[in-house]
Amino acid sequence: MKSAAEALKGFKKFNPKKLPVEEPLTPGHRACQGCGEVLALRQVMKALGHDTIVASATGCMEIITSSYPHSAWKVPWIHVAFENAAAVASGIEAGYKALMRKGKIPEKKVTFVGMGGDGATADIGMQALSGALERGHNFIYLCFDNEAYMNTGIQRSSSTPYGASTTTSPAGKKSIGQSTWKKNMAAIAVAHGTPYVATCSPYYYLDLMNKAKKASLVEGPAYLHIYSPCPTGWRCNPEEALTTARLAV
Repeated sequence: MKSAAEALKGFKKFNPKKLPVEEPLTPGHRACQGCGEVLALRQVMKALGHDTIVASATGCMEIITSSYPHSAWKVPWIHVAFENAAAVASGIEAGYKALMRKGKIPEKKVTFVGMGGDGATADIGMQALSGALERGHNFIYLCFDNEAYMNTGIQRSSSTPYGASTTTSPAGKKSIGQSTWKKNMAAIAVAHGTPYVATCSPYYYLDLMNKAKKASLVEGPAYLHIYSPCPTGWRCNPEEALTTARLAV
């Protein structure tokens, strides 16, 4: 297996004057105004292209892109449980390799993606993600970190920063709010020996797209931790979402 450095040798960065025109994730979804998560997802999918298969945990991106009978996806996509997006993505990858090895499907470069929010990643899906990274499956895991369980009513997660006020860690006269420090998921991914780990922000869209493309070129698992502003949960104006994402970097 090639090292990450060998796989990325000669990598060509995206140019703002010549970006992909394809939209594997189409407009017309039901995201809130100013949603940084769906903006980041769109940028990632533009970078990866149509030869991509996605397993999506329960959460905001699942709900706003796939409200029956409509779908914003133009690639193979499956909604799975809150806790097992990484396990399903690794199973799809293993099955695809087996079918190619048996000659039942032609050999073709396909990118496999598992994705979820910070709750689905750092809390409920931690075991499945750890197992997939340890086994070395050739897939990308995307964590869209808006620092709480926003879809179900702004509850705290282990990714909620110290002092933040949520419905389950309210700040007040006798409480600072969230009383624990934010879990460092990127460092945890690195500790698994993951070949490619990166942190990203939708404000720096070229950086995000380049990191997504690099993740697809590296052999073995890759982990992208994407800081995703949520105007609804953060109580900021929708037009300030990207500015907030920039200030947080």
